[in-house]
Amino acid sequence: MKVLRVLLAPLLALPLTAAEPPAPEALASQARGLAGNLMLSLQGELFAAMKSGGPVKALEVCRSRAPEIAAATAMGTPWKIARTSQRVRNGANAPDEWEARKLEELATRLSAGEELSALEAWEVVEVDGRPAFRYMKAIGTASPCLTCHGSALKPEIASKVRELYPDDRAVGFAAGDLRGAFTLSRPL
Repeated sequence: MKVLRVLLAPLLALPLTAAEPPAPEALASQARGLAGNLMLSLQGELFAAMKSGGPVKALEVCRSRAPEIAAATAMGTPWKIARTSQRVRNGANAPDEWEARKLEELATRLSAGEELSALEAWEVVEVDGRPAFRYMKAIGTASPCLTCHGSALKPEIASKVRELYPDDRAVGFAAGDLRGAFTLSRPL
């Protein structure tokens, strides 16, 4: 019994109420790191797919692997991670009200000359009556993205996009455009 009390003593000393949540800047730093990890993992798989099977295979990676990579990136954390855009390819990625507002803000900041790679936004908001931290990191359009998201898709790519995404709106981008954003949230 004494051993049990010794083992439980540190737990019993913990306060019964939750500690203060981390500062928003610390949460933004965590989210920024997770978004960066997701971006690198997704880019790695997309480039490998392009090399092994071309753009059509990359479309399959975006469709099936991107959500899996996001889930794996968030595993073991309190974060929910996804992608969204003002012009989505997959309707399941449509922005909610907060995301739509932040995407508009990011687009305005880009138009005002802010560097695309620096575009991010975060805020503590109420979700279902509880505080939550929301974060968004811009996804830019680089030259390789234009193969599947540009104005002049090759016929086989356009056909595959129509097959996989009949309601696609994620074309017509130019290099340097705001393609979308990584969106992260966690309860506080």
